[in-house]
Amino acid sequence: MASVSETDAVVHPADTDPLVAAAAERIGGPSGAHRGRFVGFWTPLRSLVLLATLAYSVGYLSKLPCHEEAFGGDARYTRLCYSDIPFLYQLRGFADGWLPYVQTGPGQGPPLEYPVLTGFFMQVGSWLTGRDGSAQDRALTFYDWNVVLLLICFLATVVLTALTVRRRPWDAALVALAPGAILCAVINWDLFAVALTAGSMLAWSRSRLGWSGVLLGLAVAAKFYPVLLLGPLLLLCLRAGRMRAFWVTTGWAVAAWTVVNLPVYLVNHDGWLEFYTFSSSRGGDWGSPWYVLQVIGHPVPPERLNVVAMGLLVLLCIGVAVLILRSAHRPRYAQVAFLVVAAFCLTNKVYSPQYVLWLIPLAALARPRWRDFLIWQTGEILYFVSIWYFLQQYGTSDKGLPEGWYVVAIVVHLVATSYLAAMVVRDIVRPGHDPVRSDGVPEHRDDPGGGVLDGAPDRRVLGRRRSEDVAAVLAGHTD
Repeated sequence: MASVSETDAVVHPADTDPLVAAAAERIGGPSGAHRGRFVGFWTPLRSLVLLATLAYSVGYLSKLPCHEEAFGGDARYTRLCYSDIPFLYQLRGFADGWLPYVQTGPGQGPPLEYPVLTGFFMQVGSWLTGRDGSAQDRALTFYDWNVVLLLICFLATVVLTALTVRRRPWDAALVALAPGAILCAVINWDLFAVALTAGSMLAWSRSRLGWSGVLLGLAVAAKFYPVLLLGPLLLLCLRAGRMRAFWVTTGWAVAAWTVVNLPVYLVNHDGWLEFYTFSSSRGGDWGSPWYVLQVIGHPVPPERLNVVAMGLLVLLCIGVAVLILRSAHRPRYAQVAFLVVAAFCLTNKVYSPQYVLWLIPLAALARPRWRDFLIWQTGEILYFVSIWYFLQQYGTSDKGLPEGWYVVAIVVHLVATSYLAAMVVRDIVRPGHDPVRSDGVPEHRDDPGGGVLDGAPDRRVLGRRRSEDVAAVLAGHTD
């Protein structure tokens, strides 16, 4: 079986991606007969790790102005270097030595509004920080330790994404160099769940159903959004007649989630429940379409917001379900995984800047084209800059960005995400446009990251038969 370290088995972006090919022309054209001389130690995976480390370092350096000022004052907004990490160390009881969830309640630490496994990740950082020095000094040490731990998560995400489609490791360069990852990697702890999700998708691509389920269950225990992947997986397996694979994966996911959550639930039910009650009770917040409606004078009543937001998400997911069951050729797992998570981001009651991290690895697998990826990322960069200037002088009207322009930035973010989702939908409807299925590699004509789904014949198709051979669709196509 081909390894990603063998250059003749690797799909090179300069050969298949128009934007990369055009850029390569400026530095001598795409790689050719002499490229073997330069491989040696610098295999694709090692090169990607280097690129990711450099990009992450740029993101860390961009936070240094805040680090020097202990993340206080308006500098955290005007210099675009805000992070939740040092604040929550003090505000959620870690600085006082309280254990999250377990030691929560009257006379103990404050509740922690994160899923259990993320709370454990935070606690590891607290243990590494120790108890020496003032609370403020320890908060900065806590931040530094978390930067190291999140770097491990980021590198793992890049490597796992690179390995998911064996002959397309360079697609993970989209993850390694994503502006959203550089800017948002250390705002919060989302990269932990992102790495676990990437691991689950790699295990699924290799038909390691048990490991895929365990990693997915752990991802849900760290951040709830990965549970959305089970819906598309169910319908893909239903269409392909691979229901046993779905139930095995889901069973292991439920078991892993239960093993992590049940002990905490039994020790302190209220502490465990805080994440779910907090998510349910919050109103239309920053970055969401519901905030836009509120600003323009058409707010959704708070008592109805959960129902309306959930209803819109369900409608979008029904659209994805129709795509899965009715499209002439079964979609790839990564494509529909991206669509459902994008639907969640578009309809959620809040959109924090770091949520872009959820989508970046899925986008790299769903539509590995630099042009569309950068169009989307440009919208995310604009939103990242806008929210921090809008939050300048928080609680007053003296802001760096008026609310009206912040609303424009939210709309740009929504449109940019919708644009990339629309391109993925087009690839599903017209697989000849799919970069993975049209890269000239015969094995990629179905779903090279789909594990047991790859090459499986359709068993159930809603309202129509599979009417086209994808090889015929791709014949003669150029993107």
